[in-house]
Amino acid sequence: MFRLLSAPHLAKWSATLTQCSCQQSRSFQYNRPKPALRKLLVANRGEIACRVLVTARRLGIPTVAVFSEADRHAKFVGLADEAFCIGPPPARESYLRGDVILDVARKTAADAIHPGYGFLSENAAFSEACAAAGVAFVGPPAAGIRSMGDKSQAKAIMSAAGVPVVPGYHGQEQDQARLESEAGSVGFPLLVKAVSGGGGKGMKLATQRSELADAIASARREAAASFGDDRLLLERYITRPRHVEVQVMADKHGGALYLFDRDCSVQRRHQKIIEEAPAPGLPAEFHAHIGEAAVRAARAVGYESAGTVEFIVDVETQDFYFMEMNTRLQVEHPVTEAVTGLDLVELQLRVAAGEALPLSQDDLTAAGPRGHSFEARLYAENTRRNFLPGAGRVLRWRTPATAQQFDHTAAIRVDSGVSEGDTVSQPLPSRSAVASFLHTFDTM
Repeated sequence: MFRLLSAPHLAKWSATLTQCSCQQSRSFQYNRPKPALRKLLVANRGEIACRVLVTARRLGIPTVAVFSEADRHAKFVGLADEAFCIGPPPARESYLRGDVILDVARKTAADAIHPGYGFLSENAAFSEACAAAGVAFVGPPAAGIRSMGDKSQAKAIMSAAGVPVVPGYHGQEQDQARLESEAGSVGFPLLVKAVSGGGGKGMKLATQRSELADAIASARREAAASFGDDRLLLERYITRPRHVEVQVMADKHGGALYLFDRDCSVQRRHQKIIEEAPAPGLPAEFHAHIGEAAVRAARAVGYESAGTVEFIVDVETQDFYFMEMNTRLQVEHPVTEAVTGLDLVELQLRVAAGEALPLSQDDLTAAGPRGHSFEARLYAENTRRNFLPGAGRVLRWRTPATAQQFDHTAAIRVDSGVSEGDTVSQPLPSRSAVASFLHTFDTM
């Protein structure tokens, strides 16, 4: 059993706390009919499943949830119009079974699948399978997922598109001698990174040449174990970095926008803890340039739907470099919703239905961000096991009396996949939060 504690107890619990000072009157308003989707299947669980289901209900779209045997009584199951068990608790036997999920879509006449984040959200083969079955995948085309999933290929595409990349070696030759030779050209300190990596896995720092051989060997082992791909790349290590990412949204008609940026520099074990929008302490020209670079990145791969282009920023020079693109909705998307007044899930559904984006970059730029927003993630962790992911019953859950859930216009917002008395039936991956808290207030 475990307790979910509030933000002051961050010494024991990573939290998701989002706080925003905004001007509510500047929210974007647009009135459109229900997206032309017959029924939406949500192929995920927990907080993100709840998040998608709430927007679908608001838009009048019938919904289907799929769940493992362990999640039969989970909160998200009760939010859907229909729900189907797809297998036992292990994800590989349930939430990663694309064939079973598509079979449920056929049985229920669902014509769209939202993958959430994690699980099948960045699985190009599943995106292709949806297309072959005549089901809209609420996300990018398979080609875009593949291009951005291979870090070496992604950096080559970005360079060709005029997006700055960190100096390094992204070539195909992977023998030890070639990597050591290229390291000399890159210079030290440098990072050895898995080509197919993410979340800090397969990433090692070599501060000098004497550390390089061990860094290569360790990164290669971890990459092979985590991703089944031991290819590596080398990048110059930025000694004073900031992690700044840009939310993009693109439609099927060539429209693409950047919805401002976020700072995600506060991390633990390479996992984000605090997210902030927009990134503070940077000039207006910087925000425009990094946003425009993110749109170039999205256009370079024919992107559609919501995506996040991540950059590393050199604090000393304010130069920014492409790191990777997450081809899905991010956990931290509420901070962007807070400063734009837009429901990003609604935009995803409208794009999947073939609609053009309802606003232009000029609209967004003229209005500017609506104040400032912070998010901190609340995780279920076992403090006695070095904060490893934990499971158990939620003994106490208290939120502000005026809080709203999954509402992009609310003054106080709490997004949660659990309620008091619920059971987190299996340890969640280290990057999966069980809740997020959004506080919005007017400073005018």
